[in-house]
Amino acid sequence: MDRFRMIFQYFQSNSESVMNGICGLLALASVKMYTSFDFSCPCLPQYNMAYGLGIMFMPPVILFLCGLILNRQSLAMLEEWRRPQGRRKKDLAVIRYMCSSIMQRAMVAPVVWIVVTLLDGKCLICAFSGSLDPEKFVGFANVSAVQAQQLLAKVPCKDDELMRNSPSRKAVSRYLRCWSQALGWSILLILIIAAFLARWLRPCFNQATLLQARHWSNYIDIEQKIFEETCCEHSRLFAHKCILHFFESMRQEIKLHSFSLPREAEEAEGEEDLLRGITDQDQVNKLLKTWYYEKPPLDVSQATQR
Repeated sequence: MDRFRMIFQYFQSNSESVMNGICGLLALASVKMYTSFDFSCPCLPQYNMAYGLGIMFMPPVILFLCGLILNRQSLAMLEEWRRPQGRRKKDLAVIRYMCSSIMQRAMVAPVVWIVVTLLDGKCLICAFSGSLDPEKFVGFANVSAVQAQQLLAKVPCKDDELMRNSPSRKAVSRYLRCWSQALGWSILLILIIAAFLARWLRPCFNQATLLQARHWSNYIDIEQKIFEETCCEHSRLFAHKCILHFFESMRQEIKLHSFSLPREAEEAEGEEDLLRGITDQDQVNKLLKTWYYEKPPLDVSQATQR
């Protein structure tokens, strides 16, 4: 159990390699989800566009939210942005760096999903087959407008009796698939060029500011994590003392029922006192309120001197 706890705490830490690994797993999961998904276009004029665009954009929204949830730094960034000023100033550059880092990692899986759907072409064919001009295709030129819309809506359905062996269906499908793949490759190329420029132009900017923002963003996350661990340790010891005190007060009644109870001093012998003088509920509430509203300044020189 301790081993799983250590693994969980490791993945909850603000390690960039771990977060990059989680983003990669989400991206692979998005590809696996799409390949295993049974895409079935309704082939109805009033539903095709909603279904096709919904399959293209709704899963990316879900994957984006999952990326935000799994990133521990997102909560730390929101808390840092919303917290009162107190005795510690808020650095907007650090908040912007954290937000940028969070968004970049959260957008990986959604972008992969959109690019894969465009390269496959089924969603775009389903969404826009009914929006084409029927006069551009020979098989739809001699029918009424209503019939043409119904036939165009059935283009994604290969097994439909009316469109099974229709050369016009194949022409419309090839036309939309070409546009879809061209759009997918264009988006992929733009993203690669943007990543290349960001990678190689970064040394041209002020590296000291970047290092400072990166350092203090990591500090905010680690500080919150250590504070929660310290609160858990204090809560455990506080609860232990309260329970021992309760049973100590019930000693006479317990003796009447022939139970043996060790004394509180014997039970707590050799245990380090981590309560730090915080021994009642009001003191704990005051401490937590002070931490939230008046975070101490980032200066350990006085503590070092003591």
